[in-house]
Amino acid sequence: MSLLNRARIPITQTSAFLRFSAGQQQVRHLNLHEYQSKMLMDKYGVNTQKWRVISNASEAQKAAKELNAKELVIKAQVHAGGRGKGTFIETGFKGGVQLCTTPQEAERLSAEMLGKHLVTKQTTKDGTLVQKVMIAESVDPSRELYFAILMDRASGGPVLVASPKGGVDIEAVAEETPELIFKEPIDIMKGVQPEQTLRLAKKLGFTGDKVAVAQKQMENLYELFIKSDATQVEVNPFAETTNGEIYAMDAKINFDDNASFRQKQIFDMRDVAEEDPREVAASKFGLNYIGMDGNIGCLVNGAGLAMATMDIIKLHKGTPANFLDVGGGATADQVREAFKIITTDPQVKAILVNIFGGIMKCDIIAQGVVSACQQIGLKIPLVVRLAGTNVEIGQKILKDSGFNIITAVDLDDAAIKAVAAMNK
Repeated sequence: MSLLNRARIPITQTSAFLRFSAGQQQVRHLNLHEYQSKMLMDKYGVNTQKWRVISNASEAQKAAKELNAKELVIKAQVHAGGRGKGTFIETGFKGGVQLCTTPQEAERLSAEMLGKHLVTKQTTKDGTLVQKVMIAESVDPSRELYFAILMDRASGGPVLVASPKGGVDIEAVAEETPELIFKEPIDIMKGVQPEQTLRLAKKLGFTGDKVAVAQKQMENLYELFIKSDATQVEVNPFAETTNGEIYAMDAKINFDDNASFRQKQIFDMRDVAEEDPREVAASKFGLNYIGMDGNIGCLVNGAGLAMATMDIIKLHKGTPANFLDVGGGATADQVREAFKIITTDPQVKAILVNIFGGIMKCDIIAQGVVSACQQIGLKIPLVVRLAGTNVEIGQKILKDSGFNIITAVDLDDAAIKAVAAMNK
């Protein structure tokens, strides 16, 4: 049984700690670097290690001296997990997370990381270029716990999730010891209540005056969650150190993309250098794109339809090259740009367009398809399935276009024809 069932959190929840759920997400969530998350936590009074961020190794000694810590941790800032076990391509240096005790060592280790590509279990084989390094005070945790806040549709609002088993994959905890996953649904109109944080603090094993400290940290994290329009704040580990301090040692924060107009300062932190350039290009035209490893490009309107399209391609022994949702109100221009993005992938050997016309009318899609064929000189097979509003007009536009566009009567037919066309 998965964490989704054990914690009674629905499969539609998009929080990162449910990242094992099947399929691809159609919404691109803003990713923050660790130092950016710490900056945000510091703003709301969440206890983090003292830290500095640098972009040049020559800045390391000054940063280390300012921190004045007995031990320092040097962390490559990339949007990928597994940094500590990663390897730098250019030199073979191992470990994007390192400990040291002197400013001189901090500079040497920073130089090993900056300007080099780090490969981890979550990057491509080409790795990710490290442009910034965080230098932080190292703390010694005596206990590593787990604490998160996320939006839960089943509860109709935020839910606090905690476990005394932190520092490890929460999915494994839920699978092996589900009784150690605790949650507290929050009435979003009332906010988090003292009795709720008290229950969680005690279940996490805090005693004496540490209970109130833990409660305050939970309250501050909830304030961050609400005021920054987050969909998730996941702290792992939420730690108690050997000297009795309580720290949010690492955090993953996701935000509601629809609140970007209200959270400009946060969304301006977006580091597009860390993202697939096709995803960046898609976002400029209001498209949702996720690159994959297959060879059939997909263009659809609606996340559910996209998932179904990818599944049926796989059913017929094909492999989807991407997830591209043009949304319910796309224009012909957006469709044209979507084609351009799909065809930048050299692995794409055929394109399948699957549109159900509701708000999005089939004739508009057809106009965009024809315009794209004209502008980019499409040379790979194109299969189009249209259904819904203005479908007859759309089909006529495709037929009269003069291009060799393969039409399909339904989704199954479209997938079969796309796989067959690619294999010719």
